[in-house]
Amino acid sequence: MFNPANKITLFRILAVPVLVVLLHFPSKIVNAVTMIGFILVALTDLADGFIARRWNLVSNLGKFLDPLADKLLISSVLIMLVAQGWVQAWIAIAIIGREITVTGLRAIAADQGHVLAADNFGKFKAILQVVALCPLILHYPWWGLDPKPIGQLLLYVALALTVFSGAKYIVHFFRQVGQSGKPV
Repeated sequence: MFNPANKITLFRILAVPVLVVLLHFPSKIVNAVTMIGFILVALTDLADGFIARRWNLVSNLGKFLDPLADKLLISSVLIMLVAQGWVQAWIAIAIIGREITVTGLRAIAADQGHVLAADNFGKFKAILQVVALCPLILHYPWWGLDPKPIGQLLLYVALALTVFSGAKYIVHFFRQVGQSGKPV
């Protein structure tokens, strides 16, 4: 049940509260440590997927936990950045809303025997969200450079890609499920 890949995914989930607590007490050093931790935790997504595929450890539990861990990580950091006043709430709502919508559509599709697999837009969206959140977590100027404008710009690009990939999932869902003839 808890194979090595799933244990890494579980670590990612358990690391989220630690990052939340760190973001609750912002300072230049704490935020730098938080950003490094966030990057390391986000990289575990690559590790668990690699291990699961390489050692043939793909499991239903892993298929459930992996996207859950990703959504918890990104959503929690976004919410904490909103709480600090460093990210606009509507951006967090749009990103989290897309994630909830796609998750719901995947559940409905699975119930009807269809699979809405992650595509390259969804994967690139996830990477861009992590990259955008890093300078926003860092927040404080370092060596005379302010990371916030870069993070905000990247977050707007991530938001656009998030909305685009969400719209793609919705269209794909209705095409795939609509062709089956079953009521949604």
